[in-house]
Amino acid sequence: MVGTTSRNTEVEGVEGGVGLTALLVAAARAIETHRHDALARDVFAEHFVRAAPACAEWPVHPGTVEGGDANPLWGRFARYFGLRTRVLDDFLLRSAHTGGVRQVVLLGAGLDARAFRLDWPPGCVVHEIDREGVLAFKHKVLDGLSATPKATRVPVAVDLRADWVTALAAAGFDPAAPSVWLAEGLLFYLPPAAETYLIDTVHRLSAQGSALAFEVKLEKDLLVYRDSPLYTSTAQQIGIDLLSLFAREPRPDSAGDLVAKGWSTSVHTPFEFTHRHGRGPLPEENDALAGNRWVFADKPRR
Repeated sequence: MVGTTSRNTEVEGVEGGVGLTALLVAAARAIETHRHDALARDVFAEHFVRAAPACAEWPVHPGTVEGGDANPLWGRFARYFGLRTRVLDDFLLRSAHTGGVRQVVLLGAGLDARAFRLDWPPGCVVHEIDREGVLAFKHKVLDGLSATPKATRVPVAVDLRADWVTALAAAGFDPAAPSVWLAEGLLFYLPPAAETYLIDTVHRLSAQGSALAFEVKLEKDLLVYRDSPLYTSTAQQIGIDLLSLFAREPRPDSAGDLVAKGWSTSVHTPFEFTHRHGRGPLPEENDALAGNRWVFADKPRR
């Protein structure tokens, strides 16, 4: 994950600043996994949570969530992450199975276990870019489980604020081959210039036939929702003040920038997928999810 020192993201590993949000998402995926109507299953998620002292007491099963689905954090917000996981799983697998892409890049991979849990076609290579401490924590947990990836997995230990392009190339990434990119839960934390650089770089490194998915927030002022149950419950229950971690500056129009570069893009609210799948969060008053958008982009073959 990426941020600035003022947002307390310099802590190595996953137990400080933005790194702690990776554990929040892992706990949400664990809860989703144990639901009878799970949208996505990640059997590794609860092991990540239990391995980190900072969150050893967090719930990893819906039956242990106080208040059940009425709990704003471990109910509605966790269900959001479960839905997001399913939608992005589908996107990646569609690009690989239908689009013929064999090169996957996870930007700010965090505790993403897709290399281990998704059914990739033969020949797929999954590059996971994140800080060394995050990847070391993940390796320790997965090695302890004797987990075996279902694709060729290539960890790329580099901070996205550093020269990750060179590190990715050194790890075997081929810009001449189509690739599918994922920036899940990442761009919120980046200053606008860093987001623009990342999107421009993905464009530059993407051959025709490539695809990209990312998540953005459209609010002009994030503090409009500072009293949202989603934010307040996250701070009260697990001590994460998400608004202190998010970049506050006006966001670039990354979807529009990609269109100007020749990509085909579609922008969706999460609630569209709630209706499509028949479960997930729905809009509510004072909703911190109101500005969330999931963007899917394709670089057409000519």
